Amino acid sequence: MSVHKTSTFRFYEELNDFLDPALRKRCFEHRFDGTPSVKDRIEALGVPHTEVDLVLVDGQASTFNQRLRGGERVAVYPVFECFDIGELSAQPARPLRELRFVLDVHLGRLAAYLRLLGFDCLYRRDLDDAEIVDLSCAQHRIILSRDVGLLKNRRVTHGAFVHATDPVRQLREMLERFQIQDDLDFFSRCMKCNALLESIGPDELEPGAVPRDVLARFERFDRCTGCRKIYWLGSHVERMRKRLARAGIRLPDPARRSDPD
Repeated sequence: MSVHKTSTFRFYEELNDFLDPALRKRCFEHRFDGTPSVKDRIEALGVPHTEVDLVLVDGQASTFNQRLRGGERVAVYPVFECFDIGELSAQPARPLRELRFVLDVHLGRLAAYLRLLGFDCLYRRDLDDAEIVDLSCAQHRIILSRDVGLLKNRRVTHGAFVHATDPVRQLREMLERFQIQDDLDFFSRCMKCNALLESIGPDELEPGAVPRDVLARFERFDRCTGCRKIYWLGSHVERMRKRLARAGIRLPDPARRSDPD
């Protein structure tokens, strides 16, 4: 007959969003059997390991693999945005030198916005969870998802839960989460397929590639090097500028173009 053990847990800040309401923003006793890992218990309580930056067990920095034997006090902290806890955290340092993303099926508009700002984002509506994890591991991409189960996958090393539901607010959330506000390269990627854009003149356009009135009004265009979609400086740019301003993102006068759709 197994003997139940208990440890005291406390989760901080936005990690509480993943917990049962009765457990939020307070210390609580958590019962378990055997000697599970810290990671096992954190995820059993609903929090993906990708959202955790620091775990203290009895006041000492802990790894996810540390075993619980009962009686411990466990404090769990989210990813810190404003200061470096590298020397304090016992979690392995695994920064990605080049930020690249793969997004789940629910985040298509966020993928388009991130591409607009120049970030390499894989997104397809037909990608299932296993394929997303495979792409993340093989291409060193950060998974962005609103699916807690996906982020709990043991193979996932880099991921972020997207809390907001509005795409513009999601964009602001990701810029702040990864501190990439200064790494923007506006209008450099195709919002449709993620490939890079190249600047071309009207004489390089294929016949019928753009409407005649557009061809008469514009002298420079951008062409996607992947899907061959054509972009130009239309009224869509001003609408996009106003939309992103809601997230505190100020688009410069674009050297590149955006389509008018």
